[in-house]
Amino acid sequence: MAEHQPHMPIPIARPFIGQEERQAVLDVLAGGQLSQGPKVEEFEHAFASYQGARHGIATNNGTTALTAALMAHDIGPGDEVIVPSFSFFASASCVLSVGATPIFADIEPTTFCLSPEAAEAAITSRTKAVMPVHLYGQPADMPRFEALCRRRGLILLEDAAQAHGAAIGARRVGTWGTASFSFYPTKNMTTTEGGMVLTNDDQIARRLRMIRNQGMGSQYHHEVVGYNFRMTDVAAAIGCVQLKRLPAWTETRIANAGFFDRSLNRVVVPARASGVTHVYHQYTVRIPAGVDRDQVLARLNQRGIGARVYYPRPIHKQPVFEARPNYRGVRLPETDRAAREALSLPVHPALTAEEREQVAQEVNAAC
Repeated sequence: MAEHQPHMPIPIARPFIGQEERQAVLDVLAGGQLSQGPKVEEFEHAFASYQGARHGIATNNGTTALTAALMAHDIGPGDEVIVPSFSFFASASCVLSVGATPIFADIEPTTFCLSPEAAEAAITSRTKAVMPVHLYGQPADMPRFEALCRRRGLILLEDAAQAHGAAIGARRVGTWGTASFSFYPTKNMTTTEGGMVLTNDDQIARRLRMIRNQGMGSQYHHEVVGYNFRMTDVAAAIGCVQLKRLPAWTETRIANAGFFDRSLNRVVVPARASGVTHVYHQYTVRIPAGVDRDQVLARLNQRGIGARVYYPRPIHKQPVFEARPNYRGVRLPETDRAAREALSLPVHPALTAEEREQVAQEVNAAC
């Protein structure tokens, strides 16, 4: 998602860095402690508390957060991890990076999230973990995944990169299993780059802190193989300010989504289960059968609407996986259908009322 984006009058995302964020960065620079210092610890505590988890372990990006979570659970060669193919590439590449095997299962057609039934059908004797993705800010069916993993003795991981503040009832994502978040600039809040792992397990938290800091339990005492996944205090300072803004931003995203739900009449608007807080990292519709999604996208872009397709090519059809014999012939019909039909529209909190109207009018006309 870091590729160059053409300029659009109404972009798909509009990151906000205000004076308070700038001052927080200047304060860190003046203090001299730039990496893995007090601001990182403050941000970890604040974000974990916001999501409702016991421990937060900050990393330098969302990909290293996912990787550290896998490593903390000793997932490696010979192990399988069940993941969706309709997601950003890192959801699966991190599994490969620790030597384990991603096993792709299909998604639910209403939510775009991993299907519990499909995940259970994919379990083998080598399965060690299941990793649903809270795609577009929509929580996966975590009560069923929690029950499934408990019943089958599996590790439950959450890819919550797009789901800051999302919840099922009063329980926010990031508290069902070991969870990884991203603070990339286009996310619902940012640290410019950054990640976070949340866990309620004290031992997993200790391992995560070592893994992200060269494997050190104490200074120059290396207990495990680790890496430099550390977040800087500059990034954490921005995160502390952005976290305070997040509740209001989330309310605006939900309000913008509600406007589109009422105004779009020629697409299938996002589903949301009763009692679920969808935080709309992306507002993703389905283009109906008989309408060419890519032609709709091209028209919207020509008209200045920064619509995007997340994701036009499922992970199991990426070259790195197609080149591996065990992934040839994988059939994921709902995943393939979503890749043909899904279209994400601007929903960010900086949208004006006039821009919302324009997006809705152009989408209805294009379809």
